[in-house]
Amino acid sequence: MNEYILGIESSCDDTSAAVTKGTLVLSNVIANQQVHEKFGGVVPELASRAHQQNIIPVIDTAIKQANIQKNQLQAVAFTRGPGLIGSLLVGTSFAKAFALSLNIPLYDVDHMNAHILAHFANDGSENPVPEFPFLCLTVSGGHTQIVVVKDYFEMQIIGKTIDDAAGEAFDKAAKIMGLPYPGGPVIDKLAKEGNPNAFTFSEPKISGLDYSFSGLKTSILYLIRDALKKDADFIEKNKVDLCASVQHAIIRILMKKLVLASQQTGIKQIAIAGGVSANSGLHKAMQEAAAKYGWKIFIPKLSFSTDNAAMIAIAGYFKLLKGKTATQNAVPYSRQQNG
Repeated sequence: MNEYILGIESSCDDTSAAVTKGTLVLSNVIANQQVHEKFGGVVPELASRAHQQNIIPVIDTAIKQANIQKNQLQAVAFTRGPGLIGSLLVGTSFAKAFALSLNIPLYDVDHMNAHILAHFANDGSENPVPEFPFLCLTVSGGHTQIVVVKDYFEMQIIGKTIDDAAGEAFDKAAKIMGLPYPGGPVIDKLAKEGNPNAFTFSEPKISGLDYSFSGLKTSILYLIRDALKKDADFIEKNKVDLCASVQHAIIRILMKKLVLASQQTGIKQIAIAGGVSANSGLHKAMQEAAAKYGWKIFIPKLSFSTDNAAMIAIAGYFKLLKGKTATQNAVPYSRQQNG
């Protein structure tokens, strides 16, 4: 089956549209929202307004880049949640109207599941895909979880954050240091020049496979606050070492639980997904773990790591194969659904 599917992603502050043919990605267009930079984080009301401005030109561009006409589309897949309700409403409403106008089926997609299914996106290169079952560490600004992936839609969360997400920890640490938003990529870049062992921060002592990052953020804040009292230029003098140490601490926490999950489940096919999966330090840690524990690892390309519509269309394709259509009554949800 090689249906043309339009994917629409609007869960946070990126408006994205993609066209796929089966699992082949023909276009994947993303419009970023620069308006949030001066606020140091996403402002929900501004995000939803920007989506309203961006969604039509982004979809039009995606269809043109795919070199098809809109009447060739055979389905529409959209992010139903989790995410910002105002942002999701824009994508959901447009997807419903667009599918209705073309009289084609509609497929609602869970954003976190789509991040995992991005591993099955084909961009024309020979990318190996994981075999079921596999473990996936899904890390983003809003979520951190370890998932046993048994099938395209049979996924079991065996570990998750009990408070803040790893991506949020990156961004908050960057904000404390006065770095621009989003802070994760900035820290990653500066960390390459620093000493990861220059500073140590307290690590959470959470049993099982769950995560916690609130204590780490507090530890970073207190260390920098106390150091600034003694030297007003502390951050500037130690910026690269601070970034390297923060990144090392976050990745160390992530990897400890992932190793434990692999040992407990016996699964050695290990994937990462979500925006933080683009982090070069995490890539290195995964490669080291693969060599040490005999893992077969899967790291998505950057274009499929951050929020994008190609992963939504891919998830929609697998839903199409299972006949799991959505209705015009589908409403978005802000928190991840069970099951």
